[in-house]
Amino acid sequence: MASSSNSNSISQTEPKNNQNSTPISLNSNVTKRLSSELMTLMMSASTGISAFPVGGDLTKWTGTIVGPSDTVYDSLKFKISLSFPSNYPFVPPIVKFESPCYHPNVDLHGNICLDILKEKWSAVLSVQTILISIQSLFGEPNNESPLNVEAAELWDNQNEFKKRLLLSYKPISE
Repeated sequence: MASSSNSNSISQTEPKNNQNSTPISLNSNVTKRLSSELMTLMMSASTGISAFPVGGDLTKWTGTIVGPSDTVYDSLKFKISLSFPSNYPFVPPIVKFESPCYHPNVDLHGNICLDILKEKWSAVLSVQTILISIQSLFGEPNNESPLNVEAAELWDNQNEFKKRLLLSYKPISE
């Protein structure tokens, strides 16, 4: 709270020609970090995950996550969006499923319940870590903290769960 009121007072007291210097510097740091993370992700051997900036905007990414072979999500491909705040990496990105994903930790709007996107976020985490963590949820959901109670209750009956999953699944185009 103090930092937001502090930044407001800085904006109000800085001369006009300096008002733009802070956002440019901050955006430059975010841009450098995201460019580095993009290169790391592109060079990664991690299978079933990918993400890229949308157009020329490094703060808006689209990605895909493919379900691991040993899960009910085997070979299913899901589209996600990542939106990075101006104070990234000190604040986590907003990550959502854009394609329907029937899962205990995903609500009907695509919001994801994942601790590293909330209270366990750390600036050392990366886009790659986020994608791998979401992918691992396909095999190990946190049924203690479900966003989709029906999916959590159905999880133990994998045959019924898979039927329900496939009813809501919509293949994404490349």
